[in-house]
Amino acid sequence: MNPVASELPSSRRYISVSDDQSLAIATDKLPLPSEHEVLIQVHGIGINRGDLLQRKGLYPAPADASPILGLEVSGKIVATGNAVTRWKVGDRVCALTHGAGYCDYTVVPDHQCLPIPDNISTIEAAGLPEAVFTVWHNVFERCRLKAGENFLVHGGASGIGTLAIQMAKAAGAIVYASAGSDEKAAFCEQLGAQQGVNYNSEDFFAHLPAIDVILDMAGGDFIQKNIEHAAEDGRICSIAFVRGIKADINFASVLLKRLTLTASTLRAQSFARKAAMAQQIEQHIWPQIKTGEIKPIIDKTFVFEEVEAAHTYMQSGQHKGKILLSVSPP
Repeated sequence: MNPVASELPSSRRYISVSDDQSLAIATDKLPLPSEHEVLIQVHGIGINRGDLLQRKGLYPAPADASPILGLEVSGKIVATGNAVTRWKVGDRVCALTHGAGYCDYTVVPDHQCLPIPDNISTIEAAGLPEAVFTVWHNVFERCRLKAGENFLVHGGASGIGTLAIQMAKAAGAIVYASAGSDEKAAFCEQLGAQQGVNYNSEDFFAHLPAIDVILDMAGGDFIQKNIEHAAEDGRICSIAFVRGIKADINFASVLLKRLTLTASTLRAQSFARKAAMAQQIEQHIWPQIKTGEIKPIIDKTFVFEEVEAAHTYMQSGQHKGKILLSVSPP
């Protein structure tokens, strides 16, 4: 391990999940970085729906990952593995974790870190990694969104949705978004959507043109709607199924319109693939983040000890943008 900025504690705090699914602060031994890892003193933690599912036992961590909740963090590097060449102690970074984001110190693969631009606070940066990686991989790598195409994101006011709107617009696409209320639909338009629609209205798709690329977090009855309203050679990517994992589907339009249906999860992908994504994101997206054209939209920040309230707030569906935890030294 390379030298550290100051003496490190011997233990760390983390959020534990009990058998009755309640959350509490616990302590364990401070992890030290292996060859290709960095140790981050965490300032900010992004809350994700995957955390809520894992807490309920519905989204188990990969076998090689930490069982502690948490998929993204931001903070300051306080130690580096011997093979790490890019990062040094004191660097501000945000990162995808391999679990164990809900900690005041965590180790992260060095290639899953990105530098925090000067125009973004360390805590705010916790709202970037999971959403930016998800949108980049699904919208740009899997669905190959191009300038001038029509793009639709369901759940446009969510953490992923707010970044998807900005990233697609920055790429020159014509952006549409669905959301759960008129207020949230208007919020999507403020972020850059050409049109926001309330998916609780009777036939919201009737107000939209044929769509080239759809990013769908809804699933359920939206699956058939996506197929019906996709453009010829359209691409539809599913990343969650909030409205259900089953649907009655007529595949005729898939055939006749030459549609591509794809799906992915980010968490289970290899370190090598995530490293490649990080490299592409830094090249193609980070310049717009540095200028402020793309930015994390933060709805509310809770302190570390308020994690239960943060989960309750996410479950309520009231938020517009990301929900964060801020971490202060004990």
